[in-house]
Amino acid sequence: MRILVIGATGTIGRAVVKSLGMRHEVIGASRQRAERRFDLAEPDSIRALFRDVGPVDAVVSAAGAAKFAPLAELSDADVQFSLANKLMGQVNLVRYGAEHVNDGGSFTLTSGVLSHSPMPGSAAISLVNAGLEGFARAAALELPRGIRVNVVSPPWVTETLIAYKMDPAPGRSARDVAELYEQSVEGYETGQVIEFPST
Repeated sequence: MRILVIGATGTIGRAVVKSLGMRHEVIGASRQRAERRFDLAEPDSIRALFRDVGPVDAVVSAAGAAKFAPLAELSDADVQFSLANKLMGQVNLVRYGAEHVNDGGSFTLTSGVLSHSPMPGSAAISLVNAGLEGFARAAALELPRGIRVNVVSPPWVTETLIAYKMDPAPGRSARDVAELYEQSVEGYETGQVIEFPST
């Protein structure tokens, strides 16, 4: 398969590129250094990326930013940033990208654990994560030509917890998390939220 990975330079994205790259042709895109540079929050940038890359069999998004802050401190700009970036950026990947994905191909988006296990400060992130999951369930009913769409809801990632000097015990390694993306890309599910089973 020919797979476009968005957020290819991030912690999860690097693991996904490495894992899928052992069996497939992977094209990386990111705001940072990657084969293709683009901005998820800019619709024109998304359209240009798909024109540049050409037809693909799968699109994986391991990207998207949202504001973490107490509810009382969230500004209109903070909420708009979260909606425009992580939520609408990934929604637009599907909207603009469907015509560039081959028959039977797939989209894999990323939400996160805060959609169902919120914490103080996560209102904006929980909002966009839950919105992505609802979008994927509905979009799966309408995508043409057998194209699938799923959302991976990764847990806390060990490498990220370590980078933020937090307890890494509740995390899973980026390599483990990459397996969830493999399941979405190489499987047959659609309209699903893919996550590790609760323990």
